[in-house]
Amino acid sequence: MTSATTPMKTLPQVFFDRAMAEPERLIARHKYRGIWREFRYGDVLERVRNLAVGLQSMSFARGETVAIIGENEPENFWVELAVLSLGGKVVSLYPDLTVGEIEYLLNDSQAVYFVGQDQEQIDKGLAVLGSVPTLRRLIYWDDTGMWSYRQPILMKLEQMEDEGRKRNAAEPGLFDSLVALGQPDDIAILSYTSGTTGRPKGVVITHRYLIDNAHRLVNGTDLTPGMDYLTYIAPAWVTEQLFGVTIGVTLPLVVNFPESPEQILANLRELAVEAMVFAPRQWESLASTIQAKMLDAGPIRRRIYEWGVEIGRKVNVARLDGKPVPLVARLAFPIAEALVLKPLRDKLGLTRVKVALSGGSTMAPDVFRLFHAIGVPLRNIYGSTEIGIMTIHKGERYDLETVGHWLEAHPETAALEWKVSPAGELLVRGGSFFQGYFGKPEKSAERIDGGWYRTGDAVSVTTSGELVFLERIEDLAKLSSGQSYPPQFIETRLRFSPFIKDIMTLGDASRDYIGALINIDMGVVSRWAEERRLAYSTFADLSQMTAVADLIREEIVRINKFLPDHAQVRRFANFPKELDPDEGELTRTRKLRREFLVQRYAELIDGLYAGKDRVALSIPVTYQDGRRGTMAASVLIHSVDAAPLVATAVQARRKMAGMS
Repeated sequence: MTSATTPMKTLPQVFFDRAMAEPERLIARHKYRGIWREFRYGDVLERVRNLAVGLQSMSFARGETVAIIGENEPENFWVELAVLSLGGKVVSLYPDLTVGEIEYLLNDSQAVYFVGQDQEQIDKGLAVLGSVPTLRRLIYWDDTGMWSYRQPILMKLEQMEDEGRKRNAAEPGLFDSLVALGQPDDIAILSYTSGTTGRPKGVVITHRYLIDNAHRLVNGTDLTPGMDYLTYIAPAWVTEQLFGVTIGVTLPLVVNFPESPEQILANLRELAVEAMVFAPRQWESLASTIQAKMLDAGPIRRRIYEWGVEIGRKVNVARLDGKPVPLVARLAFPIAEALVLKPLRDKLGLTRVKVALSGGSTMAPDVFRLFHAIGVPLRNIYGSTEIGIMTIHKGERYDLETVGHWLEAHPETAALEWKVSPAGELLVRGGSFFQGYFGKPEKSAERIDGGWYRTGDAVSVTTSGELVFLERIEDLAKLSSGQSYPPQFIETRLRFSPFIKDIMTLGDASRDYIGALINIDMGVVSRWAEERRLAYSTFADLSQMTAVADLIREEIVRINKFLPDHAQVRRFANFPKELDPDEGELTRTRKLRREFLVQRYAELIDGLYAGKDRVALSIPVTYQDGRRGTMAASVLIHSVDAAPLVATAVQARRKMAGMS
C-alpha cells in the first residue's frame, strides 16, 4: 500500500503546483490516427490556462455550470480542469445520452455552456437549445463534418483557447490569481445518479470529496506515482472522476486515452497498462471473450487451455483463499504459466497490471476466480456517489464473496464510521460526507438519519470484518409465501455464463415463485449456434430457438443448485430484442431499469405466471436515426424443470472454458 497524503486543496491548485514543479513530467498519452501522442505537465498547464482564461473572457462566472459530453479524450479532461480553475462546476454526460436525457440534465444543472466532442454531440445541443434557457454557447473540439454549421451560438474550442492565449499575454498573472481563489469546499462536480428508480439526481461533489477519496484509494491499493492508467469508463461516472481526473493529478498517474471505444482491447494490448478500473459488465464481457474464443479453438488447444486455467485456479485462487497448494499443481504451475496463463494475459493486454478494480455493482465471484486463475489480481471496490469509495479488497488474501475492508479517510476530514441498522441497512458518516442533491433539499433530507447517511444497501459483515453487499433494500424481494430471495445474487451468477448478457428476476408478494427474463449474448450464442449448424436470421429468431432455450435452461439449473427451493428460478423467457439504454431499458452504466421493464413487458410477465407457453408482444422501439416504430414478436416461455434437456450448456461450458 502506498503512504501518501495530498494537501487539502482544490484539484486545479494541486495540478498547478505539480505542473510548476515538474513541467517535463509525462501526464498523458492519446492514440490519435494510429499514433500515440505524449503530453507533459508544462504543455497541459498552458492549454488549461488558455482555456480557462478564454472561458472567463466569455463572462463565465464562479459557481456557474459547464456540461461536457464526448468520449474519453484529453480535451474532455482539460476543459474540466479549466472550468474548475475558474471556480465553476462540471457536469460530465455519457456520450450516448439521448436528446431528451440531455435536456433534463442541462436544465437540472443550470448549465450555461455545452462543450461537445463533435458533430454528433453538437447536434444534440442544437436540438435542446429552445428548451434550455440558460445555455449561452455550444463549443466543440472536433470539427469533422462541421464545415457547413454557421449558427452564431457555435464556437470551436480552439477559438476559445486563442482568446485565452491573447488575454494571458496581456494579463500574465490572471490565471494564477483565479486558481488561488478556490476553496476545498467549492462545488467541483455534479455527478448524476443512474436513475434506476426515477429521474437522476445531481450529487454535489466538492474538491474536498475528490481529494479525500483519492487519498482513500491511493492508500488502500498498490497505486504508485507514474503508473500507466487506462481511462475507459466515462467521467460521467464519479469513479472515473476519482481515478483518471483526480488521482491522475494527485499521485500522479500517466493517463492513457484509447483511440476509440471500439479500439479499447487493441489499445490495451499495446499499452499493457499497470492500473485499470472497469465496471462489472466490462469485466464480465472480457471473461465472455476468453470463453467464447475457446469455442473457436481446436480440441488440443482447448484441452491445453482448460488444463492451464485449472492449474492457475489451484495455485492462485488457493493462495487467495489461504488454502494449501497441492504439490502437483505447484510443480505444474511454471509450465502452465509459460504455455497458457502468460500468453492469455498478453492477449488481453494484462501482462503488467498491478491494480485491477471492479466497481459500480455486484459481480459473480466466478468472474473474479477466472481472472485470478490467469494471474490478474482483480479486486472489488464498493461505494456510492454520495459518500465515495468505502471499501476495497485489501492485502494478499480476501474473500471474493465480499466487497472488502473499510478504507481510511483523508486526515483533514472526519474518520469514516459505519453501522448496520436493525433493518440491515448500511449507515455511514464521516469523511467528506454527503453534500446533498443539487437543487433538491427535500430529497437530500430523505437520505440523512440522525447525522448518518442512509446508503439504501442491505449488508452483512464477515467474522474477518469484510463487508458483504447483499442487495439494495428497495430490491429485496418477497414471494406470496412471505419468503424472501436475493435478486442480484441470482442475476450476477447467471451473468457469468458466456451465453447470458443480462437477466431480470421476477417475483413479488403477488407471485408464488421466481421467474426470469433473459437477454442472451448475441455474439456468443450466435457462434454456438453456427457451430451446431443451427440456422437463424435475427436476434429475435435466435433468442426463441428451442436449442437456445435448452442452453439457457441448463445455466439456470446450475445456479438453482446453490439456492433454497423457494429461491430457485422456475420459469423463464428470452427477450426478443437486446436491452438498450436508448430505449430506457438500461441505465448508461447498464443497470436494469426494473420498473420500466416490468411495465414494458407486463404481458410477457403475466403470461409467464399464467402458465402460458407463448405470448405475442408489440414492443415500441427507437431506431438509431431517431425514428420510432413497433416490433412484433412471439415469445416462448419455458419451465426450468421441463422435459429432457437437449444440447446441454454444461458440456458447452466445459468445451469453452474448462471452468465447470
